[in-house]
Amino acid sequence: QSAVNVPRDFEGCSTLRKYFGQLHYLQSRIPMGAEQEAAVPIAWTEIFSGKTVTHEDIKYEQACILYNLGALHSMLGAMDKRVSEECAAGAFTYLRDHFPHSYSVDMSHQILNLNINLMLGQAQECLLEKSMLDNRKSFLVARISAQVVDYYKEACRALENSETASLLGKIQKDWKKLVQMKIYYFAAVAHLHMGKQAEEQQKFGERVIYFQSALDKLNEAIKLAKGQPETVQEALRFTMDVIGGKYNSAKKDNDFIYHEAVPALDTLQSVKGAPLVKALPVNPTDPAVTGPDIFAKLVPMAAHEASSLYSEEKAKLLRDMMAKIEAKNEVLDQFMDSMQLDPETVDNLDMYSHIPPILMEKCAALSVRPDTVKNLVQSMQVLSGVFTDVEASLKEIRDLLEEDEAQEQKLQELLGKGPPPQGSPPPSSPGLAEVSKECSKYMEVHEKASFTNTELHKAMNLHIGNLRLLSGPLEQVRAALPSPTLTEDDKQVLQNLKRILVKVQEMRDQRMSLEQQLREMIQKDDITTSLVTTDRSEMKKLFEEQLKKYDQIKVYLEQNLAAQENILKALTDANVKYAAVRKALAEVEHKWNTTVQTLVASYEAYEDLMKKSQEGKDFYTDLEGKAAKLLEKARAACQAAEANRQQILEKEMKKHPPPRPTAPKPALQKKPPELEAGGP
Repeated sequence: QSAVNVPRDFEGCSTLRKYFGQLHYLQSRIPMGAEQEAAVPIAWTEIFSGKTVTHEDIKYEQACILYNLGALHSMLGAMDKRVSEECAAGAFTYLRDHFPHSYSVDMSHQILNLNINLMLGQAQECLLEKSMLDNRKSFLVARISAQVVDYYKEACRALENSETASLLGKIQKDWKKLVQMKIYYFAAVAHLHMGKQAEEQQKFGERVIYFQSALDKLNEAIKLAKGQPETVQEALRFTMDVIGGKYNSAKKDNDFIYHEAVPALDTLQSVKGAPLVKALPVNPTDPAVTGPDIFAKLVPMAAHEASSLYSEEKAKLLRDMMAKIEAKNEVLDQFMDSMQLDPETVDNLDMYSHIPPILMEKCAALSVRPDTVKNLVQSMQVLSGVFTDVEASLKEIRDLLEEDEAQEQKLQELLGKGPPPQGSPPPSSPGLAEVSKECSKYMEVHEKASFTNTELHKAMNLHIGNLRLLSGPLEQVRAALPSPTLTEDDKQVLQNLKRILVKVQEMRDQRMSLEQQLREMIQKDDITTSLVTTDRSEMKKLFEEQLKKYDQIKVYLEQNLAAQENILKALTDANVKYAAVRKALAEVEHKWNTTVQTLVASYEAYEDLMKKSQEGKDFYTDLEGKAAKLLEKARAACQAAEANRQQILEKEMKKHPPPRPTAPKPALQKKPPELEAGGP
């Protein structure tokens, strides 16, 4: 009802567009086309004949709505200020291009062509007037005016068609005369401005011929304007004053001043029109215009089937693209694996500028225990002292036993028993035998512990320097760690390699991002609604148009894939130059890691050294006590053995006293010198 009784304003245009869109949505769901089950009769009164035409076809109703939309736009355009370049031609163009022309006389191809060009011509007139008011350049104004002429010539051709003439009757002659008048008039305006351009360029001969041509065309327009309203006559007179004045002045100046040859008009370049107006577009599925689809929940099975076909087209597109991506990714992965270039560690120079966290942790731990090294040294010194004491005690015991053995051997020899057999000790007291046995046992234990003690001292000497370093200032720790020395050329090689590796990563990231975008686009791409309103014969065309939305992202992906070859070539060249730098950095890194591990090992060895040192002290303290007791026991046993030997010797002396020696006769001796001298 609203569409039939539409108000004559822009709200009416909106109503017609909405109704047209809903009819478009409806036709694909309900069989309302010609000779279909749900078709209903639609009546339409022809504008020229006044006859009522009826068709049972929803497309006919759509055509009627479109015609009224174009007509209403033309009415509103006539009432509007002449400053808009939009026009009513859009509805007539859509009607001409998308609907049959046999419905009625006023929807024939020629009539619609006439309407379209009349609308475009009048819209271009509006733009021409605005351009002149804005003082645009003469050549541009001439081209805009020439386009008005072109539009009206097309309208005139439609009017001259015999079919159109018979349809329009008497009105055809009036319209043709008016359109021809406009053709001459706007041709005159175009040449007027071409003459003005020639004047600006100081081409005074051309100026004369353009103004003369404008005057001739204006005279033709005046002849055709007989019977036109007074406003038209007044406009023509005003234009005659302008063009006539321009022509007379230009001719006079050229005759008396410039004396330039006046060329023939056909030798000059023709003025090409500049079509700057646009038809208001018609899109029956634009929700901003038609509003929501009233029948959205009605989806025919054919639309679902078509949607499945479209999904397969999307899947094929994705498969093709993914095959290319995966092939390139495989080449890239193999290449990077062979290069063994990790972008994160290819330049490890930063690690040399600071102490690693694990080492900082050890330094911090030692900083709260400043006596670490001192305690270790003292502990080892105490161990050494106890070790020395034990060794001295055992040596003294061994010396006592050896001395006792020597005394016992002398006694045996004195008693005439001779030396004991080779390798067998002389008989001794049970006490000394026990001491000797214990001493041997202690000596064996001491020798074994001595080896352990030596190893412990070696370990301490190995780690003590590192512990002193870790306990000292951090600057010294940092200075003790190796660092690479690179030349400016080495640094340049390294920077170049890093730059290309960044390019590789950027290429990877962009490829992944584009792939994700493509997948998301395909996932969200549902054209079921459009398929509902599309004729089966148009499905293939719709698929092609819809798939074009992926062209841009496909271009980006193709460019990304194509760039890989150049990037990898540049990376190969950079890697060749990087080989020497890489070797040097690897060597320094190995030394650096070894140094860090050694320092950490020294810290971790500290507790073990202290523990073993304490165990050593405890062991030797215990051994020292035992050795001291054994020493006392050895002394006592040796004294007892010595006393026993003395008793045996005394008994032997009593049994076999030694013979007394015979006293020798005293020799004669001289008197001492003192006696000879009479001393006392």
